[in-house]
Parts: sequence; structure tokens; C-alpha cells
Amino acid sequence: MTKYSEKSQEKVEKAVKEMNEGKLKTGTGKKVTSRKQAIAIGLSEARAAGAKVSKKKESTKKDN
Repeated sequence: MTKYSEKSQEKVEKAVKEMNEGKLKTGTGKKVTSRKQAIAIGLSEARAAGAKVSKKKESTKKDN
């Protein structure tokens, strides 16, 4: 079962492939080494391109 649209899956595949080749960079220019980070970058690019991707999960912060 697929989790995201076909277009977004292509973006994620491309990002993971670039990471494995050592070409994927973060916004600050550092190399991406984490698979999870590569997937996040792929999904972000897919959102920017207008593909159907689920919303970002909001982090929950404890109020002290």
C-alpha cells in the first residue's frame, strides 16, 4: 500500500538516490547522511511542486 501520491514518491526516490550518491545537501550546504532526512527533503520538494502529500506533523511541546 502506498502512503503518498505517485509524484511525491518519485521525488522521495530521487532524494534518496542523491543521498546515496553523496550529492544531496541540506539548506545550509551540509551533506545529508540520514535516510529519514532524505525522505523529508523529498516530501518537502513534492509539497512545493504541488503533489498530494499529507500535512507535516506538528511537534507537541510541553508548557512549563
